[in-house]
Amino acid sequence: MKFDDLDTKMRVFESAADMCVLPGLYMVARIDGRSFTRLTKETHHFEAPYDIRFRDYMVATVEHLMQCGFRVIYGYTQSDEISLLFHLDETAFERKMRKYNSILAGEASAKFSLLLGDLAAFDCRISQLPTEDLVVDYFRWRSEDAHRNALNAHCYWMLRKLGQTVDQATGAMLKLSVAAKNELLFQNGINFNDLPNWQKRGIGLYWETYEKPGLNPLTSVTVVTERRRIHVDVDLPMKDAYDELIRRLLQT
Repeated sequence: MKFDDLDTKMRVFESAADMCVLPGLYMVARIDGRSFTRLTKETHHFEAPYDIRFRDYMVATVEHLMQCGFRVIYGYTQSDEISLLFHLDETAFERKMRKYNSILAGEASAKFSLLLGDLAAFDCRISQLPTEDLVVDYFRWRSEDAHRNALNAHCYWMLRKLGQTVDQATGAMLKLSVAAKNELLFQNGINFNDLPNWQKRGIGLYWETYEKPGLNPLTSVTVVTERRRIHVDVDLPMKDAYDELIRRLLQT
């Protein structure tokens, strides 16, 4: 059998399950760290419940993903997860989901591993969202998850610092209401409202334009040009104001 014929025959088995995101649907990728609890708490001993070095590694990974060949208009990270919002007109790889999932997981894993100096892996899945409202709901969902995770994480590690075992602290958390969790922290010197917003709301990354002065080498005249860069927002707004931010980015 000639190579071209063999190539055509075998590629069917690679592409038989191909699914493409239909035009007109928004795509959001969610990229999660695999076994990151063990990686960050047992292997590398990052500070609990939040570590600035780990935060910066995640932000750098998002920045990398926003510049690796896709039209990403918003990146968001909290804990060990990343969400990427693609431009509605993104057509890379004919919108084949397997390509997005494999490339983004691979790029995230490679970048974070280089930063960490050790092996780290991510998985990826694509949400197909038919309306702008659902895009807003998606990011509102992840923001509220960040808030819940922050409260739980600070309470859990407070209990551990007070001498409780893993099982005791885990069991105690199941019995505590939101109000009781806030009170637990307050009674031990932490006002949850005063914690850094990046812990409670996550971190957003989006493109911004700025003016850069330069010298025209031919005329020796100073000229100003517009450039783009990624803005890292560690003080994201909440609730309706956050919704408005996402809607504004969708118009870019």
